[in-house]
Amino acid sequence: MNFRLIFIVLLTLQSITTYSLPFVVFHDKCSNGGVRHFTELLSKWSGSSGHCIEIGNGPWDSWFMPFTEQVDIACEKLKKMSELSEGYNIIGLSQGNMVGRGVIEFCDGGPPVRNLISLGGPHAGIASVPFCGSGIWCILADSLLKLAIYSNFVQAHLAPAGYIKIPTDITDYRKGCKFLPVLNNEVQRNSTFKKRFTSLENLVLIMFEKDTILVPKQTSWFGYYPDGSFSTILPAQKTKLYTEDWIGLKMLDEAGKVKFLNVSGSHLEISTSEMKKNILPYLVDNVSTTVTTSRSSVRDFEEILQLYTHAETVSLRSWKF
Repeated sequence: MNFRLIFIVLLTLQSITTYSLPFVVFHDKCSNGGVRHFTELLSKWSGSSGHCIEIGNGPWDSWFMPFTEQVDIACEKLKKMSELSEGYNIIGLSQGNMVGRGVIEFCDGGPPVRNLISLGGPHAGIASVPFCGSGIWCILADSLLKLAIYSNFVQAHLAPAGYIKIPTDITDYRKGCKFLPVLNNEVQRNSTFKKRFTSLENLVLIMFEKDTILVPKQTSWFGYYPDGSFSTILPAQKTKLYTEDWIGLKMLDEAGKVKFLNVSGSHLEISTSEMKKNILPYLVDNVSTTVTTSRSSVRDFEEILQLYTHAETVSLRSWKF
């Protein structure tokens, strides 16, 4: 998985019986074959069109532009899309969920979001550094992340630093990390952010069983390590974010609006049958009709999409802070 990936799919309501899907895709490279095919299939099944938008300078900005700026750019683009005014859905892929959730919570005056469908999102943070690449700037970025994740300079210039959460360095994380603690209402409880998050009709959290990119993979479900330890992984319902209901996850869950789903593949590796089972129901009202009309292609049921390129992670467990 290329952790520079930023992906959001938006859905608008155009009729009583079906949802039309003008996709707005935020991605570091809109020509990515897997993502393009993913969008085409969802467009085919839902009978709608899609659009891909790169934030700034594509891969470069997705790694080196802080998420606060990325969310601002996304927010302004979405507000200019009149077709979203009646409401839309977001599908987030991996890091794209940080932009998607940022749009939901931070975007003043934006169109209302109905559903958030999250595939492999680092919602509770990650305890490993996504590998940027082998170029000189990526080598420098990796080195800076290891040395000073929570410094003002790194937070201002390296996007992944905004959601890296070291369980054994919680004090510095809450003090220095500029994005995730705000997004998750960890330090200051912002009632507006919580109100916007709990306005969702459905929160669909999809975890990949063989995910080795997200550490831990349970972050896709808001699960994470307890403060001060790597010894165990708490399910979402045992975390303070849930029990103290910082962003309204507990409220949504008790209302039956949170779906904890898993698929069999590696990070962002999903079959078309799993897409139909776990994603399509939240894009159209009459799912059975859509699935039936798509059966003309056996390939739809057998294909496995890989929505990323290979990347590595660097474990933080041996780091000294």
